[in-house]
Amino acid sequence: MLIFVLLFGQATPVSAQPTTIVAFGDSLTQGYGLRAPDGLVPQLRNWLEDNSRQSGEVRLINAGVSGDTTAGGAARIEWTLTDDVDGMILALGGNDLLRGIDPVSSRANLESILQVAAQRDLPVLLIGLVATNNNGPDYKVAFDQMYPDLAATYDTLYVQDFFTGLLQADGTVDRPAVRARMQLDGIHPNKEGVRDIVAALGPSVLDLIDQARLRGQ
Repeated sequence: MLIFVLLFGQATPVSAQPTTIVAFGDSLTQGYGLRAPDGLVPQLRNWLEDNSRQSGEVRLINAGVSGDTTAGGAARIEWTLTDDVDGMILALGGNDLLRGIDPVSSRANLESILQVAAQRDLPVLLIGLVATNNNGPDYKVAFDQMYPDLAATYDTLYVQDFFTGLLQADGTVDRPAVRARMQLDGIHPNKEGVRDIVAALGPSVLDLIDQARLRGQ
C-alpha cells in the first residue's frame, strides 16, 4: 500500500478540502429570535451529519442578514461568494413581500444574484416563498411565478416554498399545528418549526452538495 501511494498518490487524501455551501438569505436563514444552535444553519448542519449520502466534510456558512431584501442581497453577493465557496442556498424575498415591493424589482435583484453565481459556475438551490393575497391577486401571481421562472432560466435546484416542512403531506395548512411551530410574531419559525423545515429542505441540500462536489472534480 505504501508503494502504491508513493507511486500513484493517494486517491482520497485525509486532508481533502471541505465542500463549502453559503446559506444566503434574511432572518429566516440567520435564525432570528432563536438560540444559536436552534437556527436554520446549525440544525441543517446536524441534519446533514445524520443523513449524508457520502463521506466528506461540508462547511455551511450562515450568510443570513435579518431584514435583508433582495436588493440588499444583490448589493452584497459579490463579496459573499469568495473563491472557497462551492455552492449556494438562496432564500430571499420575504421582506420584499412584507413591504409590498414590486415583484419586477425583486425578480431583477434575484436575477443579479443568480448571474453572479453563474459567472462563478456555482450550483444554486433557489428556495421560494408563496405570497398571501394581502397585496392583491396580481401581485401574488407575479411574486409566486418569479421563483420557478428564475430556477428554469438559471438551471438551479428549486424548492417552491421555504415553509414546505410546515405543511401537511397533501400541501394543505393545519393552522393550529403551524402556529405551534412559529414564534409569537407569526413570521419566524421556532426551534420545532425550523426542525421540520430543515427535514423538508434537507434532501434538496444534499442534491446541491452533490452538484458542488462534481464541480470540484
